[in-house]
Amino acid sequence: MAHKFDVTHKNKLDNPRRREMLPTGKILDEIGLQAGDILADIGCGIGYFSIPAAEIAGSKGSVYALDVNVEMIEELEQRIAENETDNIRTIVTEEYDFKLDDNAVSYALVSTVLHEIEDRMKFLHETKRILGSGGKIAIVEWIKKESDWGPPVGHRVDSSEVKRELLDCGFEEISYVELNDYFYIVTGILVHK
Repeated sequence: MAHKFDVTHKNKLDNPRRREMLPTGKILDEIGLQAGDILADIGCGIGYFSIPAAEIAGSKGSVYALDVNVEMIEELEQRIAENETDNIRTIVTEEYDFKLDDNAVSYALVSTVLHEIEDRMKFLHETKRILGSGGKIAIVEWIKKESDWGPPVGHRVDSSEVKRELLDCGFEEISYVELNDYFYIVTGILVHK
């Protein structure tokens, strides 16, 4: 059974240590998010990435903030109002049904979510469905090694598995970056839909 985040600990999703270890600006820059992109933040939680991504996407882009948990979406909606952000659309989804049309987005961000998914290929195929041709995916995950922070090592997904699964799902131009001692980023492009 996949390790699931306990929503009662949602305050852990935005704290000084997480901001240091998982810097939103650096990651969004690293993955190449640009003005005009239409991003799906899959498993958005409280909007840790959604709000800064919306700033980058700008008035010609937008962010679909997707989460299976209503409480997370409600927290994000409060943050959207506080930040006066007008290009984020929140959607309560199901794990394998993102409630978006085919080809709806140009970029999919899956940050610290994949290790919680039971059927990763089904999840990745649903991600592929909402991406348009030429769309990009970025997966941020915990490095599969013991550390003083994060989920148990047995619940983490090795980057080589993520790369293989993206290739098996039809993504190309797979790349890997080790962000720090805790996280890695794997990206891919959906060249042919």
